[in-house]
Amino acid sequence: MKPEEVRQAAVQLMETASGAYVTTIGPDGYPHTRVMFNLRNRREFPTLAPVFAGHEDDFLIYLGTNTSSVKVQELRRNPKVCVYFCDYAKFIGMMFTGDLEEVTDPAIRRSLWVDGWERYYPAGVDDPDYAVLRLLPRSIGGWHRGAPVDLKLGER
Repeated sequence: MKPEEVRQAAVQLMETASGAYVTTIGPDGYPHTRVMFNLRNRREFPTLAPVFAGHEDDFLIYLGTNTSSVKVQELRRNPKVCVYFCDYAKFIGMMFTGDLEEVTDPAIRRSLWVDGWERYYPAGVDDPDYAVLRLLPRSIGGWHRGAPVDLKLGER
């Protein structure tokens, strides 16, 4: 695939994939993968679409999780991660790699808050157990309908 085709396919996949599979490196040195909400999914999180507007070229990924979670402890030890989106029915899967970082900016944290998340964070958007994670990927790899995908996005 040509780079522009990869970019278009990647954005479309990010906006439609049901989950975001996040892999961190555990203290044992092995990868640990879990599925998380795909906040870029326009159908499931329509109120968050404006947060990602203008990020079609840098493929910005935000994730919400518990500060007390194992994944946050793992990323604090080693921020290298991959986030994988897939549509198995169409034989499309793309892995976004880079360094995940915690976001402390209150405005960003508020912009990503979803009504109903009080069940996870009882104190609301200011709950100390509410963590926001950000990935600006360095590369995209995977498959798109039988063709390999490999796109370097530059140093971040």
